[in-house]
Amino acid sequence: MTAAAAGGGPYGSWPSPIGAEIAAAHDGRPEYLGTVGAEVWWTEPRPGEGGRRTLVRRPADGRAARSVLPAPWNVRSRLTEYGGLPWAGAERPGRGPVVVFVHHADQRLYAYEPDAPGSPPPRPLTPLSAVGGGLRWADPVLRDGVVWCVLEEFTGPAPTDVRRVAAAVPLDGSAAADRAAVRELTGDRHRFRTGPKPSPDGRSAAWLVWDHPRMPWDGTELEVAEVTADGGLGEPRTVLGGPDEAVAQAAWAADGTLLAVSDRSGWWNPYRVDPAGGEAVNLCPREEEFGGPLWKPGLRWLAPLPDGPVAVLHGQGSSVLGVLDPDTGDLVDAAGPWTDWQPALAVSGTRVYGVAASPRSAYEVVELDTSTGRARVVGARAADPVDPAYYPEPQSRTFPGPGGREIHAHVYPPHHPALRAPADELPPYVVRAHGGPTDHVPPVLDLHIAYFTSRGIGIVEVNYGGSTGYGRAYRERLREQWGVVDVEDCAAVARALAAEGTADPARLAIRGGSAGGWTAAASLAATDLYACAAVIYPVLDLRGFAAETHDLESHYTDGLAGPPAVLALRCRERSPVARADRIDAPFVLLQGLDDPVCPPAQAERLLAALRGREPAVPHAYVTFEGEGHGFRRAETMVRALEAELSLYVQVFGLERSDVPRLELRTGWLTPGPAGPSAPAWPGRSRP
Repeated sequence: MTAAAAGGGPYGSWPSPIGAEIAAAHDGRPEYLGTVGAEVWWTEPRPGEGGRRTLVRRPADGRAARSVLPAPWNVRSRLTEYGGLPWAGAERPGRGPVVVFVHHADQRLYAYEPDAPGSPPPRPLTPLSAVGGGLRWADPVLRDGVVWCVLEEFTGPAPTDVRRVAAAVPLDGSAAADRAAVRELTGDRHRFRTGPKPSPDGRSAAWLVWDHPRMPWDGTELEVAEVTADGGLGEPRTVLGGPDEAVAQAAWAADGTLLAVSDRSGWWNPYRVDPAGGEAVNLCPREEEFGGPLWKPGLRWLAPLPDGPVAVLHGQGSSVLGVLDPDTGDLVDAAGPWTDWQPALAVSGTRVYGVAASPRSAYEVVELDTSTGRARVVGARAADPVDPAYYPEPQSRTFPGPGGREIHAHVYPPHHPALRAPADELPPYVVRAHGGPTDHVPPVLDLHIAYFTSRGIGIVEVNYGGSTGYGRAYRERLREQWGVVDVEDCAAVARALAAEGTADPARLAIRGGSAGGWTAAASLAATDLYACAAVIYPVLDLRGFAAETHDLESHYTDGLAGPPAVLALRCRERSPVARADRIDAPFVLLQGLDDPVCPPAQAERLLAALRGREPAVPHAYVTFEGEGHGFRRAETMVRALEAELSLYVQVFGLERSDVPRLELRTGWLTPGPAGPSAPAWPGRSRP
């Protein structure tokens, strides 16, 4: 169908060129930018190649970027299960670059010389260990013939039987068969850490650490140590941070100045830190975020330029790229259409590289020449798979919540370039709760959203209390209130859209993945506002999650729900598994069977709690072999999108016959119509 077509039809019935296959093929974004000499490199997703990530190189002469590693190479670390910076590189005069990277399948570090004569394959640097356990590596940096990085070593069968240290891996491959050749640079006193980063003169190194029960946005410490004559690290000293101060990043400027991003003011701001005495000076005091949650080591919100200025990301709820004068505090933003930048900054000379997106463009690699102020796309630019006229236009809004608190959200109304619904019809809306929950969503192009809006289903993404991007106080709203504040905020936004005549109050749904899956399921148990829910690789049982999840989040519930002494009570009060008797709206539950963060046991407990209910709750349980936390394979994303749409078609009574029907009682996708000829679960009146 072309945008020139004309006509109308009920909401949810519109034809759209944005198929599930198109949305899946364009899922993911470039990550982990870095410079190797004058070249810029990054990792890039390949959903159609089993969900692997490849390493991409853009030559300095401006030639088109290209993948340097064919399938099945997969550049992704599993450190703490979420990973981290998986590669590093250096230019060698007359010999071309050498890069080191983590291969996902075996979690070994490899060295690769793409310009070497004969094109030799990558060679291993670390020993082979058990898949899914053993040894893992992340956040590398090349230094004097070794690779400095974080080493994660499992010491037993439980997810929490693990230690982490800074390590030096010989670049000559001598550790490939001998674990003893890996030199440990620090002890394992701290549970979590980023990789050590050397100062420009090579005499010092800096890194971040934190320990249970804190998460890295609660409190971290910036440590500094001297580099010893034999290449080791001396006794570290803490120069910034603490239990109630979250340092998100540290970086050395070319003149040896230590820079850091800290939230000691209530907002993540950039600081100059004295590595000797620990004095910290705020370089740009603003009620804006110059940093974010350190879910993975290697994230970069600031990057010093060689001649003194500092490239920074800053904003509220979304971010822009700016260049900061650290002496005057002057901040000049880059011009361009981009409304969000990922924490992946890299610098080469006067050029800054980042990953940015807008409501009309997906994430792409952007170059800013600070000498001219010109910004341009240099990589990962995806040609529009359909006419951009089908893309939705987000509306960033603030809604009133309980007690008068503000709730930030992005509203995506149904949109089609040629079709309109009857004037007397209100559209169905899906409330999307983001994961984390310590995270946020920006207003940028997402074809998974356009898949629904172009068919006549509205979407609202809620940055509920507890989200990042709006200062520490907003983030702290969720402390010990998970399952309360997030549920209330999503409901307040949904009710407001219905009250103002934007959304049909009888056709509201809620959807979320991971922590958002918790919010979606908890909402079904807490209110009858929603006609149905899509619950994706969720947390559903607080006590089970604390006992079963990976080490990083094994104490996350301490801050989200309360310390162990009250967790059983909070579980009974809030967990969807414990409150399953209150759930009566249809739902679809989508789960990866290899998920180490939210294991399938979470979903299976909810299903067990619902078994035997009379009347039965219509639901479907769709599982995916080989998928973990976050779907990566194109075929999985296609099936998940179509399952979600089929749920809405049936529950909302939409007129469609172009989506495989999801059998809500058996949980299996089968061919056949899902339109009005198929049984539909009627929407109920909602307040």
